[in-house]
Amino acid sequence: MKKQYLLSFTGATRPNNEDSIRSQIINQCLDSRKQCKFLNCASGENKCDNPTYVIEIFQRSKFCLQPSGDSFTRRSTFDSILAGCIPVFFDSRSAYEQYIWHLPKNYSKYFVFIPEDEVKDGRVNIEKTWSCISEEEVAAMREEVVRLIPRIIYANPMSRLETLEDAFDVAIEGALDRVEKIRQEMEGGKSTNRKERNNKTQLQWREIQRLDPPIFRSHHIS
Repeated sequence: MKKQYLLSFTGATRPNNEDSIRSQIINQCLDSRKQCKFLNCASGENKCDNPTYVIEIFQRSKFCLQPSGDSFTRRSTFDSILAGCIPVFFDSRSAYEQYIWHLPKNYSKYFVFIPEDEVKDGRVNIEKTWSCISEEEVAAMREEVVRLIPRIIYANPMSRLETLEDAFDVAIEGALDRVEKIRQEMEGGKSTNRKERNNKTQLQWREIQRLDPPIFRSHHIS
């Protein structure tokens, strides 16, 4: 889909939160005219509850602004990744410090980070910042974002993702690794082969699926 907007932001101000930078982001977005798409999610009739409409905006945007919401992480972050839109974070706790299993450590390859303080102090012009990024860099980052999609969705248990791990697989693998590390610390034993652990887990999961009716999982990890 053709990228109609350089930036987009779906959300509303947080007037009762003095630390929120949403007002500054919205003002800069509105000032940029056609470069930035703002979908106002303030109380009242709006299209923010229409996931199809929101995803279409993200699909038409190169970068999706993701300031903190009611918590550090927003659902919009995962919507933007699903749409292939490069997320822009203003707080390191908004994504990669929380989802250490699901999001790779090479952060700069799939998102842009701007410290909140620079936005509050007016030291950053959002539009000019991303206008300086080349099309080649944007394309490379978007490819990395697309590669993240399987890791943040829950696949239909009836499907077979033989070569891809979904969010459930990633979480189970992370939990097994953590348990194994604790076991080694407590017992001083040798590490169990990861492939053997994975095979055992898959057999157990298949047995659960055989006994219980299929459950369609939510498409978000948050």
